[in-house]
Amino acid sequence: MNITRRVALALVGAGFMAATASMPATAQTVESIKSAGTVKIGMLVDFPPFGIMNESNQPDGYDADVAKLLAKEFGVEAQIVPVTGPNRIPYLQSNQVDLLVASLGITEERAKSVDFSDPYAGISIGIFGAEDVDMSKPEDLSGKTIGVARASTQDTAVTAIAPQDATIQRFDDDASAVQALLSGQVELIGVSNVVAAQIEAAAPGRFNQKLELTQQVQGIAVRKGSSELLEAVNAFLDKVKENGELSAIHEKWLGAPLPSFIADAN
Repeated sequence: MNITRRVALALVGAGFMAATASMPATAQTVESIKSAGTVKIGMLVDFPPFGIMNESNQPDGYDADVAKLLAKEFGVEAQIVPVTGPNRIPYLQSNQVDLLVASLGITEERAKSVDFSDPYAGISIGIFGAEDVDMSKPEDLSGKTIGVARASTQDTAVTAIAPQDATIQRFDDDASAVQALLSGQVELIGVSNVVAAQIEAAAPGRFNQKLELTQQVQGIAVRKGSSELLEAVNAFLDKVKENGELSAIHEKWLGAPLPSFIADAN
């Protein structure tokens, strides 16, 4: 995404937030979704393979398949609404979407703003950089510049361990952080194992993982107080874990069965 477009989107986002700041978040129910005949699901479309835009310019990926399967379970149509890392929770809180299937890592801080389902996906977060960058422990970040996607779990994880003289450069999304790494704008980036694998595919042998920071499980998010909807979402996840449908989606997009730390989580 070029700078002009990012600035334009930021301005649009600012206008959106100003217009909706006074809108109270309302609890959502399965019945209201069924009555509408559509479930509006917020999803990242710039985080492959979880969220992408396909050749037909339609949202696709792991999250899209989960979203469509959930809509099918509710007996309604899925309306996928593209969101970004920074605005996905505000979209939910301002009633622009009914729930999020948006690669949202489950954290205590985020749980103050949304209610999370059981995990439906998971990734590991690490620091990734050029082969010749000497780094194996947090102290080695001293004096280095690390790129991260703003408001992401990797942003939080890197910020927690970075020495005071490290520079954390925040970008709008993972794609921008990766581009900064490839162009030499930053020495290191905090990314998921999924993004790291894509970098390796694009530039074999040039980069490697320096440090694993955390394993992250991702949950479907609903507005605070939507207990009945959350119960239905968890029942759906129990079902698709047990019958193998979720593992099949994981195999399709990540090339491996659903990991046990996701399959057994509840």
